[in-house]
Amino acid sequence: MNGAFAYLWIALGGALGSVSRYWLNDIVSARFATFPMGTLTVNVLGSFIIGVFGALTLPEGRMNSDTRIFATQFIMIGICGGFTTFSSFSWQTLSLLRDREWLYAGGNALFSVSLCLVAVWLGFLLGALFNSMKGN
Repeated sequence: MNGAFAYLWIALGGALGSVSRYWLNDIVSARFATFPMGTLTVNVLGSFIIGVFGALTLPEGRMNSDTRIFATQFIMIGICGGFTTFSSFSWQTLSLLRDREWLYAGGNALFSVSLCLVAVWLGFLLGALFNSMKGN
């Protein structure tokens, strides 16, 4: 899975992640007009997913070497890289600050960082649980 194929899997994963981000952000944002809930939702979900696969791809995890490389490239770098939107989060938070929406800006920063850290930790725990189960 090295070389040109690695770039292909990362590119395909990134495209899937980007389209998924756009779709989910659109759905969630339609319900919340003033707070960037779509970006927050995407970042928390992406953090959870990368936490699960981060645990599963550890050397002591359940995946063999080839599967581990593929999951890292396609899912963690590609899909999660295209799906999560930290640059969007940063821009939206700056925009809220420029609009003097102090509470929304602070809430966005606080919730995004804390919820994404909790989500990646929970995802990691779930992945570790999968690793500890008997059999493959």
